[in-house]
Amino acid sequence: MTKHKIRKLPLFTLIFFLLLFMAGVISGEPSRVLEQSRQICLSCIGIG
Repeated sequence: MTKHKIRKLPLFTLIFFLLLFMAGVISGEPSRVLEQSRQICLSCIGIG
């Protein structure tokens, strides 16, 4: 039977980026990005 060694760096990296993602969601970044994209689209087609 062979033992598989678990690599720690990819696990820590994944956890770190998930924490950053959660911090962005909590701070309201998705709604800000959507609002800016809506404004840009409206100005591109000449409505806004």
